Amino acid sequence: MTHRVALVCLGNICRSPMADVVLEHRLAEAGIDDVVVSSSGTGDWHVGQAMDERAAATLSAAGYDPTRHRARTFTADWFDEQDLILTMDASNHADVLALATRDEHRDKVRMYRSFDPEADRPDAEVPDPWFGGPEGFDDVLAMVERTTAGIVRHLAHDRD
Repeated sequence: MTHRVALVCLGNICRSPMADVVLEHRLAEAGIDDVVVSSSGTGDWHVGQAMDERAAATLSAAGYDPTRHRARTFTADWFDEQDLILTMDASNHADVLALATRDEHRDKVRMYRSFDPEADRPDAEVPDPWFGGPEGFDDVLAMVERTTAGIVRHLAHDRD
């Protein structure tokens, strides 16, 4: 059975697409081929656009391929299409939950960093690097890579 994971941030051009690319890469490395990963944003400003150039450059420098990404918007129909929905910050989390119409929808939604062993609390956020310099994207990538390891372990365990 295919498992579907969605990653959600604000505009779907920085954090969630970075997490998407890294998660797909790490799942392939782990030999897990029955998980479909997607990403979206709670806002629609960037629909159809490629990933932010700084995010793409950061991923490329680390050996990942960011070229396939095109921004999409999270809508209520995603709840029926996804098994796990991971939000990048409290605002994204609240926006996604506001679209949930059933308890089983809300039960699918978690904070992304709930899988991060270094998160200092259950609602720890992935900071938005949009307004900062390149170091913000490096910091997000480090956080994403660390958190992805926990997500891959969780998904591997769900398969057993």
